[in-house]
Formats: sequence, C-alpha cells, structure tokens
Amino acid sequence: MELDIDQHVVELFHSSIDTSMQSLETLAPIISDCGTLLVQCLLSENKIICCGESQSGALAQIFAANLLNRFESERPGLPAIALNDTVTMTAIASDSSFNKIFSKQIRALGQSGDILLVLSNESGSNSTTEAIQAAHDREMIVVSIGYQDNSDISALMLPEDIEINIPSLVPARINETQLFVINCLCDLIDKQLFGNDF
Repeated sequence: MELDIDQHVVELFHSSIDTSMQSLETLAPIISDCGTLLVQCLLSENKIICCGESQSGALAQIFAANLLNRFESERPGLPAIALNDTVTMTAIASDSSFNKIFSKQIRALGQSGDILLVLSNESGSNSTTEAIQAAHDREMIVVSIGYQDNSDISALMLPEDIEINIPSLVPARINETQLFVINCLCDLIDKQLFGNDF
C-alpha cells in the first residue's frame, strides 16, 4: 500500500499535539515547581549542571547555552554547565568506563546546593543513573526530564528531587516535549529573576 505522505505528516502533527495536551494536563504544576527550584538555586549562587545521552544530550547543551548566554532577551549570563563535551566524554570512556562519562565530571565540578538536570529518552542508561548517584553524593538536588515508566531513574529520586515524565514512549515525541519543557524553564527563570520587562 502506497504511503500518503501528506496524510502521514498530518498524523505526525496530531501525535505531537496529543503528547503536548497530555503533558499540559499532568506536567504544568511540576514544571512550575521546577522553575522555582532552579531560581532558588541560582539566587543562592549555585549552578545548574546538565547532561543527557543521545539526542537528549543536545537538549542539555541547548539548556545550558540558554542560561549562559540568553534565552529570548539580553540579560546577565547564569551559571550552567553541560557535561556533553565530546573530548571529555571520550577521554573518560577510554580511560575508565562509558558509565562514568557524567558521574566523574559531577564529582569534580558539583557542589552542595547545585542542581543536576538530567534528560533521558531511553531506559537502563548506566551513565545517567551513575550521574544521579554522584549528584546525591555531592548533596545536589536532581531534576529529571524523561518519559513515563522510567523506573531506573524513579528508583533513585529522593523526596526533594523533581521528576518530569513525558507521557509518551515514542522517542521523537519525548524529545519534542523535552525541548518545550526546557524552554518553559528558561522562560520561568528569566521572568522570576529579571521580571517581565527586562
């Protein structure tokens, strides 16, 4: 049967919209709480450390860049680090273990009061779970932006941590919604720190 490309594109739009609507219903208050937590971290002169594997790693870099540089308006840079530098990651993977590509950096850079923001779109990633364990060892709070039923990460989260689970198992929908969530967080940070008219 020949694929109706136009109809397929329409179906992709509908799939994305459905995931967004489901996320709206369940995640809005959690995203709001997360924005406040990140602001408190920055006001306390701490930093946000971001990481993620695969496409989620690119989103971690986008989030850090939006804080360090700017989001939608000019403002002072905010302290954020993305751990997805390929030289550092491959050096750690080569000399130690791929599972330690983030945790080794967190143990070197993380301080009590910092926040680790982890983005994930796949289950059973040892590098991600080791990153969370390292953050807890350094007395950091963890924010996880992942997907529904990610029991590997949920099992590691502490009461003060925040888990934002996208209501989907489709990697493309997860990444699309993760991008929207980090854009929301950037907007909330800017509005709370600098006001509506900065």
